[in-house]
Amino acid sequence: MKDKDDHIIYVGKAVSLKNRVRQYFRKNHKTKRIENMVSLIDHFEYIVTDNESEALILECNLIKKNMPKFNVLLKDDKTYPYIKVNVKAQFPNVYMTRKILNDGAKYFGPYASASSAKEMIEFIKSKFQIRQCKNFKFKNRACLNYHIKKCAGPCIGKISEEEYKKQIGQVISLLEGKTDRILRQLDKEIKQAASELEFEKAAQLRDKKLAIERITEEKQKVSNLSEHDIDVIGIAKSQMQVCIELFLIRDRKMVERYHYFFDDLQDEEDKEILSNFIKQYYMDNILLPNKIMVKEEVEDKELLEEWLSQKAGRKVEIKVPQKGEKLKLVEMAEKNAQITLTNKEREKSSIVNELKEVLHLEKLPRKIEGYDISNLAGEYIVAAMCVLKDGEINKSLSRKFQIKSVLGQDDPKCIWEVIKRRLRHSIENTTGAFGKLPDVIFVDGGVTQIKAAKQAIQELDLSIPVYGMVKDNRHRTRALITENQEQLELSEDLMNTITAFQDCIHDTAIGYHRKLRDKQMTASALNVIEGIGEARKNALLKKFGSVSQIKKASCEQIAEIPGITLKFAQKIKEDLENHSN
Repeated sequence: MKDKDDHIIYVGKAVSLKNRVRQYFRKNHKTKRIENMVSLIDHFEYIVTDNESEALILECNLIKKNMPKFNVLLKDDKTYPYIKVNVKAQFPNVYMTRKILNDGAKYFGPYASASSAKEMIEFIKSKFQIRQCKNFKFKNRACLNYHIKKCAGPCIGKISEEEYKKQIGQVISLLEGKTDRILRQLDKEIKQAASELEFEKAAQLRDKKLAIERITEEKQKVSNLSEHDIDVIGIAKSQMQVCIELFLIRDRKMVERYHYFFDDLQDEEDKEILSNFIKQYYMDNILLPNKIMVKEEVEDKELLEEWLSQKAGRKVEIKVPQKGEKLKLVEMAEKNAQITLTNKEREKSSIVNELKEVLHLEKLPRKIEGYDISNLAGEYIVAAMCVLKDGEINKSLSRKFQIKSVLGQDDPKCIWEVIKRRLRHSIENTTGAFGKLPDVIFVDGGVTQIKAAKQAIQELDLSIPVYGMVKDNRHRTRALITENQEQLELSEDLMNTITAFQDCIHDTAIGYHRKLRDKQMTASALNVIEGIGEARKNALLKKFGSVSQIKKASCEQIAEIPGITLKFAQKIKEDLENHSN
């Protein structure tokens, strides 16, 4: 489905396209999200596939590529870290990666954060003495890691390939959660070393066993469960967000848990949210379980099972348990989803609710935009916009502007221009980069800035409250004020939030101003030199970093750049000196 600007706003699939599209235009039983979507639909495009499985894969790919506004989106677009074991190598290494390739290596994860993956890798390398060098080559002498007993020294032949791969096998068992097998093997090795009077080796093996037992104790044992590899999905909703909790159970142990958040899906049915989550989460994940446990039947269950089974090369089922340990696991995931959501929103909710009360608003101020102007004696005038979304600063929504209509230092006129330009974006393109109109606007400054912002809003026939963020003599946030200079009463937490917000806006504006100024100064200095085109300018800046460093360089150093002779280097030096004078 596309809007009048030909932007994709929704991607879906259906066996009967006519029936599927018709349901969106029925008057009854439409959620707010669907109502908004239908109001923007201008025209349709469709693609015919040979079967439902192809349609499902195409739907997933198109959603991932275009991120349509009205699809249920797993907006967590960061790539999660995995631990990779390059088992094809002669002496495999263990390291973190964010890309999964079809290269025969083993991948474990995804991990919730890079720090948790790195912590596990550090544990593996210290306890299993796996090589840590990236470019492994046989050498005459070992590196420091060998001498401090963090590497077994395969590069100098201190460990055989067979023995080393035995260690790698233990590492893989550990990452798979199969620690019982490792512990049994270590017990045998400890007894054997002791019987052969190799007490130092026995002590090292004992320390490894104790470390593995400690790390195993941190994982929750799930008893009386017949399946070894299952994923359990729980869902919880609040007024502002939906949370999905994912438990990864391997070898009857809880090895990881993750949570994901979705905005503006409170009215959607759980089965639709779960179906879309399964599609997007497992799209790029090659480490599939045998079963996925959910609380209720999901949309396209049979089709999803067929798709997942094809990906895994074995049967993958989506189950709704009715009793026993499996039902308890789903209920535990649901409970954890609710706790996670409550904890996440507690602080945000208090900030948003307090703002609603303090600003005397009718609805929650979920999206607040803040603006600041930066210039130097009326030159290189820029503006910055930052967003406070649900009580938290969302840096990905920040925007920067160059002022176009104002000459000289006039902050109120700049505020008027930038706010009018920004609001017009959302009026003309509701699905554009700026998104929805803000609930409230904060401006850095006093009454004149507030009035300028309100004038821009009124000229567009909008009604958005505006407040000023004022600072003291030490340039620290002092208060939030109204157009009538009324200073609002704020709690300490809210004051800290406003301070952090104002600092973020100010830093964004100053950073953009400096970047623009430096770029302009660099361009003006080099562009006036005859014979310097874009390629030579980039080569000079890449080598020396700045114009000031070029000035300090000798003619011989400048002439090292391909295409610049010694004579031309002398000319560059002279012209730069004349330009600065």
